[in-house]
Amino acid sequence: MTLGDTSLVNESSGLVRVALIGATGGLLFGYDTAVINGATQYLAMHFRLGPGEEGLAVASALLGCIPGALIAGRLADRFGRRSALFACAWLFLVSGIASAIVVHFSQFIVARFAAGLSIGLCSMICPVFISEFAPPDSRGRLGTLFQFGIVTGIFFTLFINALIQSLGDAAWNAAIGWRWMLGSEAVPAMILLGLLFGAKESPRWLAGHKAGTQNSIEPLFAPKHRRALLIALVIAIVSQLSGINAIMYYSTRIFSRTGIGIANAFWATLLVGFVNLIFTLVATAFIDRVGRRRLLLLGLAVQTISLAIVGFLFLRPGADLLLLGAILAFIAAFAMALGPISWLLPSEIFTDAVRGRAMALVAFTIWMGAYVVAQTFPILNDSPSFGPALTFFLYAAISFAGLLFTLFTLPETRRLSLEAASDAVRRGVRAT
Repeated sequence: MTLGDTSLVNESSGLVRVALIGATGGLLFGYDTAVINGATQYLAMHFRLGPGEEGLAVASALLGCIPGALIAGRLADRFGRRSALFACAWLFLVSGIASAIVVHFSQFIVARFAAGLSIGLCSMICPVFISEFAPPDSRGRLGTLFQFGIVTGIFFTLFINALIQSLGDAAWNAAIGWRWMLGSEAVPAMILLGLLFGAKESPRWLAGHKAGTQNSIEPLFAPKHRRALLIALVIAIVSQLSGINAIMYYSTRIFSRTGIGIANAFWATLLVGFVNLIFTLVATAFIDRVGRRRLLLLGLAVQTISLAIVGFLFLRPGADLLLLGAILAFIAAFAMALGPISWLLPSEIFTDAVRGRAMALVAFTIWMGAYVVAQTFPILNDSPSFGPALTFFLYAAISFAGLLFTLFTLPETRRLSLEAASDAVRRGVRAT
C-alpha cells in the first residue's frame, strides 16, 4: 500500500467528515474576516476612534494572522493536523466571545489579535488536512470546499451584520449591535469542535511522524523545491495585492460614498458576498474538469479587465450601478479561480516532507499581503494625489502581472497524485 492509496480513507464517511471539517474551518475563517466590515463604523462610534485607531481595529486580526501562520507549520508537523485544528477551534470560540464582551478598546485589540491567530492557523492547516486525505481525481473539488467555507462564512456574516444592523438605530448598534455581530462566531466554532472529536489524523502525517520529521525551514530552499516555492508565493502575493480585501473589508465604505447611500451599501455588500459564494461553487464544479491552470488564466484575465473598468468608472461620477457591476465581475472572477487556487495549489505541489512548512510560509505571505491592503487602501483611496481610480488601476496591473506569470510558469496538477504534482512542478511541466 502506498501513501497515495485511496484505501487509506476508503470509508466515505471519513471523507465526508474531512470535507465538513475543512468547510467549517473555512467558514470560521470567512466569518472572522468579514465580521469587521459591518462592525467597524459602530466600533468607531462606541470607542470614539480616530482614523488610525479605526485602521487598527480592522488590521488587528491580520496582525494575529501573521504569527499564527508562521507557527502553524511547526504545530501541525509536531502535534498533527487534527490537534492543531483543535487549537484553532478553541481560539475561535474564546476570541469570538471575548470580542463581544470587551469594555476597553485595548481589550478589543487583544481579542481580535487572538482571532487572527486562529485564522492564521486555520488558513495553513485546513488545506493541508484536506489534500492529505483526498484522492487525486477529487482533490480539486474537496480542496475548494475550504474556499467555499470561507465565502459561505463571508456571505453568512454579511447577512447577519445587515440583519443585526436593521434591528435598531445607529445608537443601538454602537452600543450593542456590533457585540452580537462578533459574538455570533461562537456557534460555528462549537460545530468545528464537535466535528474534530470524531475525526482521524492525517495518514500522511502519521507515516511521516513515525519516520521522524524536520522542523527547520531550510529544506524549503533546496533546489528541488525552489520552483514550487516561487509559484506558491507569487500566486499568494497576487491573490492579495490584486485588491480582494479592499472589497471584503471596505465594501460598505466604498459603496456608501457613491450614490447608493449607507443603508443600501449594506445590501450591496451582501450582494458581493452572494456572488462570491455562487462563483466559488463554479470553481468547485469545474476545477477538476478544466484544471487549475486554465481556470486561473480565465479568472485573472476577467479580474484584470474588471478592475481596470472600476478604475475608469471612478473617474466618472454617477456611474453607481456600472461600478457595482464591475466590482461584482471582479468578485466572480476571483471566486472561481484565484481565491480557491491560491490555497489549493500550494497544498499539492510540495512533497510530504516540507508540505506543512511550505503552507505555513504561503499562509504567512497571504496574511502579510492582506495586512498591506487593509492598511494602505484607506490611505490610497483618500489621497488627493492618488485616489480610488489609481488604486484600482494598481490592482488591475498586479492582476495582469499574475496572468503573465501563470501563462509562462504554472504547471497543471489536476488528477495527479501529490507525488506526481510536486514532480511536475520541479520539472517545469505545463501540459494540461
